[in-house]
Amino acid sequence: MVRSIGRDDVKKKIDSGSVTVVEALPASYYEEAHLPGALNLPHDAVDALAPGLLPDKQAEIIVYCSNGPCPNSGIASQRLTELGYANVYEYGEGKQDWIDAGLPTESGSSRAS
Repeated sequence: MVRSIGRDDVKKKIDSGSVTVVEALPASYYEEAHLPGALNLPHDAVDALAPGLLPDKQAEIIVYCSNGPCPNSGIASQRLTELGYANVYEYGEGKQDWIDAGLPTESGSSRAS
């Protein structure tokens, strides 16, 4: 089951280092700006990339995309739960909400790629 999570809780989990954050957008959007420490897991590549990027199916995972209307985070988070990931959260407001709040982003390609 995918649970929703808000910006304040996302920030707390990132700051504590207790969560894996994944952006469900294509690489070009990820490289432009992503949440600190986030991995790139495009929604249409979950089956292919998740086993390598997310080997621990019990780890807490936060999935986000660009904003509320963007369906990518919902698609990716639902697929992760179908693949057996037990602690998946969807940050539905996404990257735009994070940036609008003045929180920091990173740019460039994923460390895992």
